[in-house]
Amino acid sequence: MQSRRLGTTDIQISAIGFGCMSLPVSNEKECTALIHQAIDLGINYFDTADLYDKGMNEIVVGKALKGIRNKVVMATKAGNQWRSDGSGWDWNPRKEYILNAAENSLRRLGTDHIDLYQLHGGTIEDPIDETIEAFEQLKQQGKIRYYGISSIRPNVIFEYVKRSSIASVMMQYSLADRRPEENILDLLQQNNISVLARGTLAQGLLVNKPAKDYTGYGKDEIAVLQKAIHEASADEWTPAQTAIQYVLHHPAIASAVTGIRNKEQLEEVCKAAHLLPDKVYQTLQAVLLPNKYEQHRIDH
Repeated sequence: MQSRRLGTTDIQISAIGFGCMSLPVSNEKECTALIHQAIDLGINYFDTADLYDKGMNEIVVGKALKGIRNKVVMATKAGNQWRSDGSGWDWNPRKEYILNAAENSLRRLGTDHIDLYQLHGGTIEDPIDETIEAFEQLKQQGKIRYYGISSIRPNVIFEYVKRSSIASVMMQYSLADRRPEENILDLLQQNNISVLARGTLAQGLLVNKPAKDYTGYGKDEIAVLQKAIHEASADEWTPAQTAIQYVLHHPAIASAVTGIRNKEQLEEVCKAAHLLPDKVYQTLQAVLLPNKYEQHRIDH
């Protein structure tokens, strides 16, 4: 498995990351076997969040990685606070909450440090300096090694680039959502901040789901894109592998973090950890005009 450096850190992460949100946490034995198989196939980056399964996801992932902690990069997220009655969650980027959430994640994961701790969202109205202060304090205490944000909002990303020492930004990016190509990917690359790409299969639209409107593209445009991906894949790759390879082609991308729920998906995505030939990449780029963010644009 190819690996790539995470920002300017000393961490190397696998080009395919394991998105743990899709794990069937009700079957702990199955989850553990899947995670161990992923490690055998070269994946070392495992991404969870305190939000997933009300913390149970972190517990299952932590147990599966017990005893092999030093072989993996453990990432989790905070900022979404579950209500006491369990009816939903509210956004909370305050320092006190982030510090408390980190302690809870450390306990659930069964580890003394988190390799990459991420803000799980963010708005331009947030007390951003206070949020950064929380992450910096956790870093100084040795409870986290590095921190980043998970956001698709250009204006929020820009503020963190200016005001913090983030190592990464997790964002949605795929052939069916090329909004990051407008300026965010280049901005992050120029600042040596890695991108962790999620949603690379566009909710299955780039694999086998019926075409529908998506991120500003109409149903008919998505259908044209689906046809092009199948033609580009031919006998060499599956459509899923082609879609992932497209994302990995941009130098800002450190890893395509893919939701994996079974052995078949794991084996398929692991074979996508290499680049498309330039000609195929350019052909796919030309199928549709790149879409752009309509909201949360950078104003500077």
